[in-house]
Amino acid sequence: MPAEPSESSEPESPESAPPVPARLDGLPSRLLALAAMRAERVVGEKLAGADSRRWHYAVLAVLAEGGPASQAELSRRTGIYRSDMVAVLNELAQRRHVERAPDPDDRRRNVVTLTPSGRRHLARLDGLVTEAQREVLAPLTDPQRAELIRLLGRLTAGGHP
Repeated sequence: MPAEPSESSEPESPESAPPVPARLDGLPSRLLALAAMRAERVVGEKLAGADSRRWHYAVLAVLAEGGPASQAELSRRTGIYRSDMVAVLNELAQRRHVERAPDPDDRRRNVVTLTPSGRRHLARLDGLVTEAQREVLAPLTDPQRAELIRLLGRLTAGGHP
């Protein structure tokens, strides 16, 4: 049985790749997956230029908008598994972008707070993410971008209007 290509493998150039069968070429699920892979790659490359990852950005954004939060709350609001959240917070704390302290109401849990350094770093990451969005959506006009965002919002809401 041949091995499946890894997610990180680069696709063949259009000149050397065989044509995509029509039954695959028009599948919305396939097109969404390909677009998502490209978007993740572009965003990841931009964030890597600032020695960051998308999970760093997500945690900093949640803290900036919602204020201090427990690790469990950060996990729920970002979609990062609790077991992975500890590593993300360790990296951010090591860089002094967040601080962890015992919750005064429940000493068994930590409260995570965004630091001034974290706010500055988030501002830099915001700029990089904006650049990445422009790059990913470059083939679309402004009205098409707005419509795509609206439609993707509907899809990610489970199809509810």
